[in-house]
Amino acid sequence: MTKTAPEPEGEKLQKVLARAGLGSRRELEHWITDGRITVNGVVAKLGDRVQSGQDIRVDGHSLSAGARHGTRRRVIIYSKPEGQVCTMADPEGRPTVFDHRPMTIQRALRSTGR
Repeated sequence: MTKTAPEPEGEKLQKVLARAGLGSRRELEHWITDGRITVNGVVAKLGDRVQSGQDIRVDGHSLSAGARHGTRRRVIIYSKPEGQVCTMADPEGRPTVFDHRPMTIQRALRSTGR
């Protein structure tokens, strides 16, 4: 019978930060090596794993529990120029407020108001 190494506890720090919408995992690895992230008051290092309940801070600002689980909401205020319409796709082919938004967030955008 062979012994296996125990599974590491927690989740990789950069994965938690990426899920919170702070950037890509690779970008967040740079933030960690730059010393911008602390966990329970200790400067994080690459390879650190975190568990729920730990105090994660980015540049001194606390990462909320909702953000850790990917439930953070963002509001983008856009002043619509004349001639654009507030719809995802216009059957008449007119320009929409969504035409020039980054594709990475396109699917998550919703229009409210006019």
